[in-house]
Amino acid sequence: MERGVASWYGPGFHEVRTSTQEPYDMYGMTAAHKTLPLPCYARVTNLQNGRSVVVRINDRGPFVGNRIIDLSYTAAAKLDMLRNGTAMVEVRTIDPSAPAPVVAATPAPAAAAPGAAPLFIQAGAFADPANADRLAQRLRGGGYGKIFVRDDRIAGRTMYRVRIGPVPDVAEFDRVVAALERLGIKDAHLALN
Repeated sequence: MERGVASWYGPGFHEVRTSTQEPYDMYGMTAAHKTLPLPCYARVTNLQNGRSVVVRINDRGPFVGNRIIDLSYTAAAKLDMLRNGTAMVEVRTIDPSAPAPVVAATPAPAAAAPGAAPLFIQAGAFADPANADRLAQRLRGGGYGKIFVRDDRIAGRTMYRVRIGPVPDVAEFDRVVAALERLGIKDAHLALN
């Protein structure tokens, strides 16, 4: 499972060969990913509205900024992200031994709609709370938004996560992540609180 920003690619690439040597079909339910095996299936959920689709990963990319997946035109339309061009998403691979996926847009159940959850940027995670506090102090006053340290128990250990946000949209996510990269923080990523 991975969270980050999705983009889409359309007419300029239609019928161009993908990494699997298939012609790209902007009307198909496909996507490009940097590292997932080719081909494979993944469920992509728009974290801002809860819509979800299953796509076949058949290409490499995206090669722009901090994007984690490039969706076909149709997949992006079903996630309601054409107008903005990008969306904050969660990508989960689908187990190949499971029954064949249904390739359609399905809204998440109202009670569990991930779109209702606020989105944050995680700037770092530490076992030592002093290290988390040092990073939080370094970031405070830098124009990144609200900075806080969240502690979580994982496998019997406490992890201290430095979070920024909530983040209202992809433009703000991009702005903050770029600023963090200039500070040398290269692994900042999207997180749910």
